[in-house]
Amino acid sequence: MAAVLRVPTVLRPAMGNNAVLEVEGSTIGEVLARLTETYPTSRVQLLDADGSLHRFLNVYVNDDDVRYLGGLDTPVTDHDEITLLPAVAGGSQ
Repeated sequence: MAAVLRVPTVLRPAMGNNAVLEVEGSTIGEVLARLTETYPTSRVQLLDADGSLHRFLNVYVNDDDVRYLGGLDTPVTDHDEITLLPAVAGGSQ
């Protein structure tokens, strides 16, 4: 069994046009490593050059922001739900 990864529309082209993926890994870092191995073009949207989470990407495990849990070291277990949520900015006032 694996964790369920919810992929937002904007990231789907880099992830085989999948809305939901099952990804194995015991931490968010391992999950993202496997994801970027399978879908190499997704790396630039998920991780910075140094391998840390992209600053404009929010990652949640069961509705909890991993930045407040353990970042890439946040544990992941089977049946967890991981959500990727790119930050949205722009517009005019």
